Amino acid sequence: MGIFDFLSGEFIDVIHWTDDTRDTMVWRFEREGHEIKYGAKLTVREGQSAVFVHEGQLADVFTPGLYMLETNNMPVMTTLQHWHHGFQSPFKSEICFVNTTRFNDLKWGTRNPVMLRDPEFGPTRIRAFGTYSVRVTDPARFLVEIVGTDGEFTMDEISFQIRNIIVQEFSRVIAGSGIPVLDMAANTAEMGKLIASEVSKTLAGYGLTMPEFYIENISLPPAVEKALDKRTSMGLAGDLSQFTQYSAAEAMTAAATNPAGGGMAAGLGAGMGMAMAGQMGPWGAAPAQSAPAQAAPPPPPPPEHVWHIAENGQTRGPFSRADMGRMAAEGSLKRASYVWTQGQDGWMRAEEVRELAQLFTVAPPPPPPDA
Repeated sequence: MGIFDFLSGEFIDVIHWTDDTRDTMVWRFEREGHEIKYGAKLTVREGQSAVFVHEGQLADVFTPGLYMLETNNMPVMTTLQHWHHGFQSPFKSEICFVNTTRFNDLKWGTRNPVMLRDPEFGPTRIRAFGTYSVRVTDPARFLVEIVGTDGEFTMDEISFQIRNIIVQEFSRVIAGSGIPVLDMAANTAEMGKLIASEVSKTLAGYGLTMPEFYIENISLPPAVEKALDKRTSMGLAGDLSQFTQYSAAEAMTAAATNPAGGGMAAGLGAGMGMAMAGQMGPWGAAPAQSAPAQAAPPPPPPPEHVWHIAENGQTRGPFSRADMGRMAAEGSLKRASYVWTQGQDGWMRAEEVRELAQLFTVAPPPPPPDA
């Protein structure tokens, strides 16, 4: 290497930063001994700012562009000494790049419920969560107030502090807005702008701003949500008297189609029929207050059982009770025949079933054998 190449390597420097991490806010240009050479080229891209720090003090801030670090085009550096020493300069300088683009899709949420006084529900609690974006607007202030001497500063290192500020301002704004909980979903855009404006006032002291703030959801405690759902169900039911009559009719229909219900279903239907008879007049209209009470109609007859007969490994049926009586008279149904009906626990002999045993007492049984 010749002396010219040696001097060129010492006196010419290219300073720039390309970032692909998407979460780095500040990055310090690492140079051996932190020495920035006279005549070095500084490239600041769009979405960046460069802060020049000389001997521990902030000297200048560079916006996007190409710069030659010389005293004749850097007025702030006219106070710097010993540039003529070249690569033997005794002072230390460094450059920190600051990302000025938006950091989007950052999460926030209320860790604990926010207490407020709702105009309709009274004292209640709500939770909320959403997203926000943040951007550096004053690189010098941000470097002094937040970053300090950190050589690589990421969004995660300040996101917790920002979330605390958001929750504080959200609680204050939402509690003082006077907006009913049921109407908050229709006003999330306006509340988001108001909260972002209030949070930005605090972030301005850090050199930051909040260009966007979104409220994705506002929820009530589970007990309040359950009560609200019940109230909504009552509203959908409409007239409670008509709803009660309709429910009673549905229950009677279900009881009549359930043969296994037996006497209980019949009694339930009778009770509901009496209740409906007292509530409904002719043609289903509500009776007048002065109309006398009408007699209750008889209950519906109990459902008739049908029977199946097992013979030679096969089943026949179903047969009604009349059919079973005819077969008993003809002799095709015997006392020892196995029968089954719905609700019966397994196959039983016909003579063991009380309802069928009566069929065999119509005619006398066969005479006993001679002694």
